Amino acid sequence: VGRGYDGGHLDAPAVATPSMTTVLIFLVVAFLAVPIVEIYLIVEVARYAGIFNTVALLILVSVAGAWMVRREGLGILRRAQDELAAGRVPGRQVVDGLLVLVAGALMLTPGFATDALGLALLFPPSRIAVREVLIRRFARRVNLG
Repeated sequence: VGRGYDGGHLDAPAVATPSMTTVLIFLVVAFLAVPIVEIYLIVEVARYAGIFNTVALLILVSVAGAWMVRREGLGILRRAQDELAAGRVPGRQVVDGLLVLVAGALMLTPGFATDALGLALLFPPSRIAVREVLIRRFARRVNLG
């Protein structure tokens, strides 16, 4: 098939797997669609509430989101420390921490759709649901590969 850098044979050519292709397509669509959706929503809200109120709302949501990320993040850090003190690996807390980080990035991105997604990830019930889906997917990939 081919030779690696160390001269050994490669087991398979380096081609994109369907999952890599799917992720790439999703990212391209997201990078194109999200700004269009955000601009549309901002224009519609500004049309209804006025430009000043719309900008104020975007700023307020970003500040509130930053505060919530800090509060939730500190809580997750405390729970992770408790798990470590009890001699357990804080796996779920690590995933929660990553989801809160993603929520923070979404909340700091100007726009109403990303704010809504960020808020959803900040609230424990929806974050737990997303966390469990991610853990199942990661576990399946680890078991398969």
